[in-house]
Amino acid sequence: MASATDVLSIVESDGVARLTLSRPDALNALNRPLVHALRDYFTGLYQRRDIRVVVLAAEGRAFCAGLDLKEQAETPINPRVGGALDEQRAVRDIMVAMRRCPQPIISIVQGAASGGGFALALASDVRLLTPDARMNAAFIRLGISGCDVGVSYFLPRMVGSSAAAEYLLTGRFMVADRARELGLTSMVAPLEQLQEHADGLVADMLRATPLGLRLTKEALGLAIDAQSLEAVVALEDRNQILCIQDDDFREGVSAFLEKREPHYSSEGEQS
Repeated sequence: MASATDVLSIVESDGVARLTLSRPDALNALNRPLVHALRDYFTGLYQRRDIRVVVLAAEGRAFCAGLDLKEQAETPINPRVGGALDEQRAVRDIMVAMRRCPQPIISIVQGAASGGGFALALASDVRLLTPDARMNAAFIRLGISGCDVGVSYFLPRMVGSSAAAEYLLTGRFMVADRARELGLTSMVAPLEQLQEHADGLVADMLRATPLGLRLTKEALGLAIDAQSLEAVVALEDRNQILCIQDDDFREGVSAFLEKREPHYSSEGEQS
């Protein structure tokens, strides 16, 4: 199934959703229609079992240049009536929904990923970067705080407080090699190779049981802020007990032992 707006292409097939930011002439900057399309799609994923993995990419030479400042200049929001807060929350809600949805998200980042584009990459579970990729918290260069739309939550947890402070306090660009050095990306390669690698990751993820995959993303997110090893282990224990009671568990074990592709009974279900 495929759907598209002027700003976001969505192709759904065999449990995979492929989202493509489609404003290449504007470097895929986040205008209001794109913000609303991303927010609505990721929010809707929470109740969908037919979609198991998401791949987020972009057309053109940039992943996302951040908020569309041209649009903001042409149609400014009056903060006195709460419009500014509504717009702030609309962008923020994309990142919250990306982390809340149970589907793993793989982002393929080429060129610039600035401001909100940086946040989209950070909110993903896996980031794949082209050699020319560069990311920054552009907010501080625009007269506002460098901490915005979840970046100050994600970045220190991923790269450590000192490296995060370096980029959030200055707005400097993090290039692809530096991102790999810091562990922010799992691969730097030409775009075509990244697309092939993403397809391989998708295939491996789909071999997991649907419940096992969802619970793994959930546990990874919760473990970041867990208070102790015991809290994490308790969550892991809960997940394993839930998984072995699921009908797909036996099929997963059989497929592994028989060295074949699994066929899960819950595939294609939509809540």
